[in-house]
Amino acid sequence: MLRVGFIGLGKMGRPMSEVLLKAGFSLLVHSRSQAPVEALVAQGATAAASPRQVAEESDIVLTCLPDLPAVRQVYLGPEGVLQALRPDHLLADHSTVDPDTSRELYAAADAAGAAFLDAPMSGGPARAVDGSLTFMVGGDAEPFEKARPIFDALGANIYHVGPAGAGTVIKLANQLLVGIHTAASVEALILVAKAGADPRVAVEVIGSSFGASAMLNRNGPLVLARRFDAVTPVDLILKDLRLITKLAEDQSIRLLLGNMAKQLFGEASILGLGGNDMAALVQPLERLAGVEVGGGSEGG
Repeated sequence: MLRVGFIGLGKMGRPMSEVLLKAGFSLLVHSRSQAPVEALVAQGATAAASPRQVAEESDIVLTCLPDLPAVRQVYLGPEGVLQALRPDHLLADHSTVDPDTSRELYAAADAAGAAFLDAPMSGGPARAVDGSLTFMVGGDAEPFEKARPIFDALGANIYHVGPAGAGTVIKLANQLLVGIHTAASVEALILVAKAGADPRVAVEVIGSSFGASAMLNRNGPLVLARRFDAVTPVDLILKDLRLITKLAEDQSIRLLLGNMAKQLFGEASILGLGGNDMAALVQPLERLAGVEVGGGSEGG
């Protein structure tokens, strides 16, 4: 069986690692925070002191990291994964980055006779826990098939979407819709509440109508329950929207709605909501409208 290394044990990486352990994979783990490393070691994983050690002692290295600087450090740093590349090595990055970075890492791996897949996923922590994530994988077909047993353990929907960078592009398109649909869904709930209808009824009715979206169905109940503890934080979506709008600028594409969503998420972050769940995007808009969607009362 493949020796698997996993770097980055946050809200997605830790449950993904636990799924791999339950599936019987031999797992070597590394993360900046030691608590999840210790928890996984208690479940049967082995700890590594650095990304380089993970690469040295694994056949396939998976990474799930919070942002572009972390990805570049883990792969390109002095103790990074690329320092220990060998022929037939397989690397797969589940982080959300820009396509240029994915293609750069692909080229570096290829030059050493190794393989790199950009393999971002969608589904959030709940689907990471139950192994039902969606993966959109860019890269060559042969390493994709080699990694397929791992993807099958982690996800319910596995797509090989094209050459290096294609997975990242499609993930960014997904995140563009996440940002826009989140903004649209909370705006719709504010309209309903301010105009005197019941937002709870609206979530149920619109959820089975043409205006439905996964973000309305996901964020609506959280807004109604006033549950804004971070699952997918505002700042995480803002980071993705910045990558998306930069990509659009590079491609000379106008992203009118994307830029508006980025502005709204940026305002929420400035107001101190960056660590809250993206459903908290409703709060600044509630203040402007003088209404609380879950509270049933209007302000001045």
